[in-house]
Parts: sequence; C-alpha cells; structure tokens
Amino acid sequence: MQKCIAPDCGETFGVEEVHVACPKCGALLDIVYDWDRVPLPGQLSDFQKFWSDRQDPVRFSGVWRFHELLPFVPAEKIVTIGEGQTILQRADRVGQYVGMQPGCLFLQYEGMNPSGSFKDNGMAAAFTHACSIGATQAACASTGNTSASLAMYSAVTRMMKAVIFVGSGKIAFGKLAQALDYGALTVQISGDFDDAMQRVQEVCKELGIYLVNSINPFRLEGQKTIMYRVLEGLGWEVPDWIVVPGGNLGNSSAFGKAFDELHQLGLIDRIPRMAVINAEGADTLDRLYNGVGLRWNKGHVDHAAVSDYYAMLDVENRKASTIASAIEINRPVNLVKCLRALDRCDGVVISVSDQEIMDAKAQVASGGLGCEPASAATVAGVRCLRQDGTIAPGDRVACVLTGHLLKDPTATVAYHSTDQDKFNEVLGSRGVRRASYANRAVSVGNELAEIIKAIRLYS
Repeated sequence: MQKCIAPDCGETFGVEEVHVACPKCGALLDIVYDWDRVPLPGQLSDFQKFWSDRQDPVRFSGVWRFHELLPFVPAEKIVTIGEGQTILQRADRVGQYVGMQPGCLFLQYEGMNPSGSFKDNGMAAAFTHACSIGATQAACASTGNTSASLAMYSAVTRMMKAVIFVGSGKIAFGKLAQALDYGALTVQISGDFDDAMQRVQEVCKELGIYLVNSINPFRLEGQKTIMYRVLEGLGWEVPDWIVVPGGNLGNSSAFGKAFDELHQLGLIDRIPRMAVINAEGADTLDRLYNGVGLRWNKGHVDHAAVSDYYAMLDVENRKASTIASAIEINRPVNLVKCLRALDRCDGVVISVSDQEIMDAKAQVASGGLGCEPASAATVAGVRCLRQDGTIAPGDRVACVLTGHLLKDPTATVAYHSTDQDKFNEVLGSRGVRRASYANRAVSVGNELAEIIKAIRLYS
C-alpha cells in the first residue's frame, strides 16, 4: 500500500491509486509492504541463485531480480528492458587521489544502464506501475536523465506516450538528444528545473497524465536496487559509507529506505553511513541541514524553515547554477525523505565546488569509468571528507556514479581543450579556473616526421 510519511497523518491508499502526495495533508508517500505475506529469502546471498535463470527477463533485470524486495506488482505485470546491468568496481587509483587505502574505494557505475544513467532503475518501477493501472501517457520535468529514460521506455515498449518538460537552456545536449531521438513530446519552458517541476505537476493533475519524477513513490522503489547491487558487489557485506550526489534527493531517499527495510528484515546487521554531496551552486540541502539545522525529527520537520529559505531564494532571485547539470536543483522534491535517510544512516551533507567536481571527474575517467559531472561530485566529496577526517582511510566506501560520460560531453571537452575561450565559456563562468588533470590534444602538421616526433615526445 501507499502510506503518508507525516506522523500526524499516516493515511493509507491502495497501490492501484495514483498520487504524488497525500491527498489529505500534502506530505510525501511511501510504498509499504506486509512482509509477513511476502516470500523473502533467508539471506541476501540467496538472490544469487536467480542468475541461473537469466533467460527470464525478470531475473535478468538488475531491478526485478530483487522483485521480492519491491513486490508492489505481480511478476506478470513487470515491464523491463534489461536495466540494472551495472558494476561495482574497485578503484584504487581514484582511491589514492581521495586519500583512501587500497581496496577501500568502490565506484558503482550506473552509466551502464540502457539510457546511460541510474534513472532506468526507478523508471522500470514507475513505468511498471503506470502500465499496471492503465495509464497511456507519462510526463516528467527533467535536467536530462529522467527525460531520456522515460522517452526510451516509451519508445521501446510502445506502451506509453512521453511528455518531457525542460527549462530553457538547462539541459545537456547529450541528454536532450535522447529525448528528441526517442520521439518524446518535449516542452521547453521559460525557467529552470524548479519551474518545470512545478508546471509538470500542475499539467499532470489537470490532464490526468501519470507523473514519473522521483516524487512518485514507486520510482524510488526501483532506485533501492542500486544498493542491493552494491551489496552484491561486496559479497553481501555492508560498506562503511555510501556517497551519493544530491539533486532532487531521490537516490538518497531510496537508499535510506532500502537499508532500513533490509535491517528490519534481518538481512543486514548494520546500516552504513551516508554522505550526500551538493554542488556549491545548488546547495539547498547543505544550507538547510548544516546552516539552519533542519532534521527529520521523527517526521516533525520544520517546514516553516524550508518555506522561509525558498522565499529568500525568490527574493534574491537565486537560481541554481553548477556545471553538474543533473543536480542543478534548488527545490528538491524529496527533501523530507532525504532527512529521514540521513537520520537513519547517521548521514552528513557537504558541498563541493565545480572546480573540485571537474578535477574529480578527470580522475575517475583516467581509471576508465567516464562519468558526467554530477557523478563526480561523490568522489570530490569523499576527498573533502577524507581531508577533514570524517571518513577514515581504511573505511570501505561506495560512491555512486549516476551517469555516463557522454551525457554531458561539452564540459569534458572544455576541460581538456586547448581553446582558452571555450574553457572560459563553459567552465570559467562556473568558477573553474584550471584544468589540473587535462589531457590536451597535440596539434601537429600533416607531415609523417612531425607526427612521429610528437608521439615520441609526448608518449
């Protein structure tokens, strides 16, 4: 069932109903299960047996092979396109950069999903729910990755028509290209993501369109599985830290729920700590959590403090601005759920600069797992948390890399470019002053001897 997270409400609704907030009080909703009625494995490692049945699309999916832990629809109603075939890679080279001991830093690479980002995990679940209740149209507001995922699921399955809301100039071309090429109706409005998010909710309510943004509780059920695969990659052992970028705060919310459920079920013996990393140019969570002291407080969140902060943003006309476009969000819809996750996971929140993000991004890529800027915020965050002693060098840390390198190639090319004007245009305007780890192209004439000389000189 669906249940309101507000402790003074707690209203419940059937899974066949479509809500993005509690109709009674307006708070966010959770998907909750009667675990006594669900056939659960005795231990998490029991899920390994499903790999022997990979010809079954449900078991092949990196989301739905954990169906027992998100059983809101029967198996015959599941929609999958093979999402979740991702890896957890030990990353000693990057670990050295951030100050970790060998064998302690791991990168969960979600860029291997079909649309190139972690969004496919949640979309598989939200799309499944939409189809199960007979929806024919789905919509989202997006900085790019959600739109690409929704458009892809709609195009592959032909089960839904997609409507995409994006802000003017607020989407990377690598992501916009996907939505356009997959045939989605793309509506570009005047404003940023926060404006698009407000309008898409209004439009969906007015026209009866199914909303797939992470305010949808079913979407977060799919995103829980990222943590199941992290545990799988670690031999079903719990890491010391999970580090995740902070944008709309859907991942942090989903991860907190995942670990809370696993702990309640006795499938893990402890809950890891969580670090949520904001970009300095989109640092709402950091300012509210560390500056104002906003906390979960057993569900009694100080909503007045949030409203006051948002009002200040409006008065100052302060828009989110960061090279990490996937987390360029001022009003995260899952703020309250994230506070709950931070409470349950003894979490911390910090912000990193675009300079730190781009330098960390270059280090990640040098190890062979290229990622978009928002993903690299996790590595930049670990480096900062190692420097201040929050994370110990021997802690086992899993960083979530949320999107593929090619999601935002403009930032990457500018960082490595010899064209100072291009660097200044793309990165300098964001406060990036240097490319400490640039791998610049070597310009030579079309002469064999000159080419050979350059290769010998620079190789």
